Amino acid sequence: MNLNAFFTVYLMAWSAACAVALVLMVRARAELSLFSAGYRAALFTPWKVVTFIAAGVGLTLIAPISGDPTWDYFDAAGMSILTFLSAPWAVGILYRALRGRAAARDVYIAACLWMFSASWCYDLYILLRDGSYPITWAANIAASSILYACAGMMWSLEWRGDRGVIFAFMAEDWPSAPQPGSFRQLAVYVIPFMLLVSAMIVPFVLDFMGWW
Repeated sequence: MNLNAFFTVYLMAWSAACAVALVLMVRARAELSLFSAGYRAALFTPWKVVTFIAAGVGLTLIAPISGDPTWDYFDAAGMSILTFLSAPWAVGILYRALRGRAAARDVYIAACLWMFSASWCYDLYILLRDGSYPITWAANIAASSILYACAGMMWSLEWRGDRGVIFAFMAEDWPSAPQPGSFRQLAVYVIPFMLLVSAMIVPFVLDFMGWW
């Protein structure tokens, strides 16, 4: 493998960070809200699953024709799945941390999940596939983190009878099963997130097809 001193240290540092996060997750699995029934109920609602499938399949199919040689079916699909499973929780924990309502352990795990889903899993895949650390690693952190944050916020949208549409992590009982409601009440808030994601991806396709 072709690794210079910087990438060797960087790889060792984030690998160690992920190992610590994994140990913390295993030890605290019974009390960590990431693994709670409430989070699962909130995440696997029909409209979230449908939009995940649409976005995930779209990203995966577009990846090989994006013009970016580091983006293929495998990393596009893997990052999409990790984002769906972790982004609503990670974004929620970091928001609550800003308000002094999250444990340091949870903040650390959320930060590692964010970076692993948006960057480090991609770095590791390209390193194993190509034998060298991707030169796009820094640019990918910025672009993928925007998508990760948008996904976390979009899949945290929830309608509550007493408050209207809010981000679920703003509620005291988060994470919990969502209240019954129609997707039509949320659609006007979901669409801007979907358009933003599309706006970030479409130029790659247009460039590949010579229309940009």
